[in-house]
Amino acid sequence: MNASAPANIRHGEIDARIAALTDQLEAKLLGWRRDFHANPELGNREARTGAIVAEHLRKLGFDEVRDKVAYTGVVGVLKGGKPGPCVALRADMDALPVTEEVDVPFASKVRTVWNGTDTGVMHACGHDAHTAILMTVAEVLANIRKEIAGTVVFIFQPAEEMPPDGEEGGAALMIKEGCLDNPRPDAIFGLHITSIMNSGQIGFRPGPAMASADKFKIFVQGTQTHGAMPWRGVDPIVVGSQIVLGLQTIVSRKMDLTHEPSVVTVGMFKGGLRQNIIPDSVEMEGTIRTYDEGQRSQIHDFVKKISTLIAESGGAKANVHIHKGYDVTSNDEKLTEWSVPTLKRVAGDANVNLMAKVCGAEDFSCYQQVIPGFFYFMGCTPADKDPRYVAPNHSPRFFVDEDGLNLGVKTLSALVLDYLGAN
Repeated sequence: MNASAPANIRHGEIDARIAALTDQLEAKLLGWRRDFHANPELGNREARTGAIVAEHLRKLGFDEVRDKVAYTGVVGVLKGGKPGPCVALRADMDALPVTEEVDVPFASKVRTVWNGTDTGVMHACGHDAHTAILMTVAEVLANIRKEIAGTVVFIFQPAEEMPPDGEEGGAALMIKEGCLDNPRPDAIFGLHITSIMNSGQIGFRPGPAMASADKFKIFVQGTQTHGAMPWRGVDPIVVGSQIVLGLQTIVSRKMDLTHEPSVVTVGMFKGGLRQNIIPDSVEMEGTIRTYDEGQRSQIHDFVKKISTLIAESGGAKANVHIHKGYDVTSNDEKLTEWSVPTLKRVAGDANVNLMAKVCGAEDFSCYQQVIPGFFYFMGCTPADKDPRYVAPNHSPRFFVDEDGLNLGVKTLSALVLDYLGAN
């Protein structure tokens, strides 16, 4: 791939056509986004959303539309009028078990049961916008398909926020069920809206951009006794508390933070039913975030070793279970270098900037392990608000400035056309 934007593409003319088509489709874009926002669906349950997407692609005359991939996902193939390579675009469709507190006319009133708990459902991470943006890109490119030199694969993915307990899902299952086969894309692009930047701004990072995310559970077994006679038993609350403190030394004392940052957090601690009873056991759960596979493995070992040895020193036993989640979202460095000039051309040089690593995780990383991928961030905080003081993604008060969504359509469309034209 060329390191710079190809000279044979008439950028000004192409960008103007993309912009005109995007502006014409803005009402549809906002209509889809608001409809999905008012009717959110959790992971592996996006049946309504997937059906709307599939119907839209079929109406556009896509060469192939496969629905119910990985439960509710949709894969659409759009062949251009000229021969060329293949590129993929991905959007996620699922909402979160969050009860909405945003005062908008299309606020979600949906409730459901998630992993046994009654909860509200909300698009608190912007996946409604991602889906609407990619549907609009599909219509933009379908309108100029005769001029496209190659093939575009559209991937609408369920369950990025993890499927229900006991189910497969997300990008891994999409890949397993063939979303990157026949045709095989040479590269994949994706975006994520974020509250940490204002609308109109784009952030990118080559290499490790988002963390891996692993979950751990620790069960500490003690011996129940009367709270007035602690010497008659083994207090798992005290032992568990020492384990929590011990785990904090992993990052501060065991990891080389000049290489990569990492995080070990205990987010849940359960134990006991009454103030004067020392319980038999306690349970903890937490998350591990890293940007390096070597450090990831080291931290897993330290969590097990520290928990086990501290428990033994207090006369208790600790059972540690670590579940590997999403891998590091690592942008292909050559593809990132190639993509940035396109983003700057469309969004404006000053609006496209290198950003800090994000400690959140994304299963876009699954695609990047198969083909080169570039994942970037687009601001959704209104221009008159300071991103430092607004509700973040995953909050019940997460707010999307719809004025910035057109930029997602324009940048994804330009990346596709530039990439296909360059190759």
